[in-house]
Amino acid sequence: QVQLVESGGGLVQPGGSLRLSCAVSGLTFSTTAMSWYRQAPGNVREFVASSFNRGRSTNYENSVKGRFTISRDNTTNTVYLQMNSLRWEATAVYYCTAHPIRDHDYWGHGTQVIVSS
Repeated sequence: QVQLVESGGGLVQPGGSLRLSCAVSGLTFSTTAMSWYRQAPGNVREFVASSFNRGRSTNYENSVKGRFTISRDNTTNTVYLQMNSLRWEATAVYYCTAHPIRDHDYWGHGTQVIVSS
């Protein structure tokens, strides 16, 4: 059974930082592309960042480039999203997503991030 469990969300002031974690089980993590998505209230879910090629390659949504970093630990089956210089528009539920080869995508339940003073 594939499970993705996000953690690390919370309340942070504008300009602050948070690190999200996603613990993954039930699949071959090291060869699985992983992504973070987010959904703000009233908005569609949008792509934030992805890690693939065993973590050697990454991709980011333009507005987070230079501020967010996706990383992964293939020994602990965990993917991270380090978020720096947070802006109020980063307020959203953040979802971890796995993209296994020859299988459908799997999603976690999300972790809430609120950027507010």
